[in-house]
Amino acid sequence: MSSRLIFFLIFLLCAGLLGVAFYMEYVMGLEPCPLCWLQRFGFMAVGLVALVAALHGPASFGIRIYGFLMVLGAGAGLGVAGRQLWLQSLPADQVPACGPSVDYLLEVLPLMEVLTTALKGTGDCAEVTWRFLGLSIPGWTSVFFVLVILVGLVLMFRSPKKPPGPDWISR
Repeated sequence: MSSRLIFFLIFLLCAGLLGVAFYMEYVMGLEPCPLCWLQRFGFMAVGLVALVAALHGPASFGIRIYGFLMVLGAGAGLGVAGRQLWLQSLPADQVPACGPSVDYLLEVLPLMEVLTTALKGTGDCAEVTWRFLGLSIPGWTSVFFVLVILVGLVLMFRSPKKPPGPDWISR
């Protein structure tokens, strides 16, 4: 499979996952917590890198750079999802208090303070509102972030393809 196609498939995966997130928010009525928003940004970042890479069609060094950027974005998203999974595993008496909505935070606080507050998580982040096959939303996002990381690592470290034909032609 060509790297261009792989990048395009990763873009489609991220777009699909964001579509599911917006469906859950606007159709199912699930209000995203601050950590959910940050995971969305992780998928947006990975999807944007993958789209640019698919459109660019880079050579081997460029493929490695785009793969690294995807691993970086997915790694950050995985860290956020891991934080939310940890909050969800806490006993009820250790869960942090619920905080204001992301919209309110963005209205009254500077962006860096909103990010700091969001990364800490709130009681909203610890609430499990949906499960599929035993995994909560951050559990599923973790699965997809790990998948993107693995694909990015393969893109970074696979050997470049040799041109077709006998070896004596390329000498």
